[in-house]
Amino acid sequence: MQQHWILRNTYGLCIRTILAGALLLPFLPADVYGETTAHKDTQTQAAEPKPADIFTARRHLYESIGQMTQIPWYRLAAIDQYERTITRAHPKDRKHPERLTGIFMTAPAWRGWLNPDETDQHPNSILFFNGKGRDGSGDGIADSNNDLDVLYSMASIMQQYGSKQEDFGIGLWEYYHNSRAVQRIQQFAKLYEHFDHLDLFGHAFPVPLGTNYSYRSTWGTKRSWGGYRIHEGTDIFAPHGLPVRSTCYGIVEIKGWNPFGGWRIGIRDLNNHYHYYAHLSGFDKGVKIGDVVTPGQVVGWVGSSGYGKPGTQGKFPPHLHYGIYRDSGLHEWSFDPYPLLRHWEQEERSQRNKKSK
Repeated sequence: MQQHWILRNTYGLCIRTILAGALLLPFLPADVYGETTAHKDTQTQAAEPKPADIFTARRHLYESIGQMTQIPWYRLAAIDQYERTITRAHPKDRKHPERLTGIFMTAPAWRGWLNPDETDQHPNSILFFNGKGRDGSGDGIADSNNDLDVLYSMASIMQQYGSKQEDFGIGLWEYYHNSRAVQRIQQFAKLYEHFDHLDLFGHAFPVPLGTNYSYRSTWGTKRSWGGYRIHEGTDIFAPHGLPVRSTCYGIVEIKGWNPFGGWRIGIRDLNNHYHYYAHLSGFDKGVKIGDVVTPGQVVGWVGSSGYGKPGTQGKFPPHLHYGIYRDSGLHEWSFDPYPLLRHWEQEERSQRNKKSK
């Protein structure tokens, strides 16, 4: 009995030491890495960590839990990012303290639905009542607001189904019972695995800067073809054949003909936004459904297709219809892309001007 207690506590101490070091590493002063830095005032040192530091800390966390559970870091990152996007869509229903991870489990699911102790953090009793909460930090507590515990709990669930790609899909289905969630997380995992880093939130304007184009806010205006509806996007008027570019890092989700949008392509990004490019004159032959794309990559060309059977052209002046949709987990809704387009246009122009100096 004493030997078991010693082993258990030694294990816990080792896990806490290793993981604490991994999580704190990105936030250590630069001179720890052998760099020389000037001393800054207390206010500057106490500033919030930069996005790059947060991405680094998350990567360390995913890799640490991945080593413990044999779940690849990019799959854990994909689940975490998907959960983060769902919280943004439903902030009132998924409240939790600010932390590195975005995974959210309800209190009953964490402790077990039949558990009479509403504040239970004991791993053994949580396990007895079939709760999902686990102790990932080795401190003997299963805390639903501890990054290590939360991520380890999710990884433990996925671990039950195996390590193959199809096993991962089965595990996601058994957890979410939502085919959209399974698809999104697998898309996110593909992006993270392909690029091997987390900072994949850069953007580009959908047509090349310096070319002849014009646009204004037209989201929400009336449309009548095919029945009464609103305009779910911004029209960028440009010459026929002007290149159309991906605005984001993403996965090509849809490509082909739509009676309303003509030749159109749809791209899913890591914010769980669906980017819709319509009325194209054609597609880049190298871009296929399931492919990874990057900001600024050409995916097609401006045209005037749509409002009819496949191949219908010329019912309106050539332009790109650009729409953006947010996935709430069960359905999607459009929102006005105009402010984002203005921001991306200005940002890209600013970056280009800096390079030319």
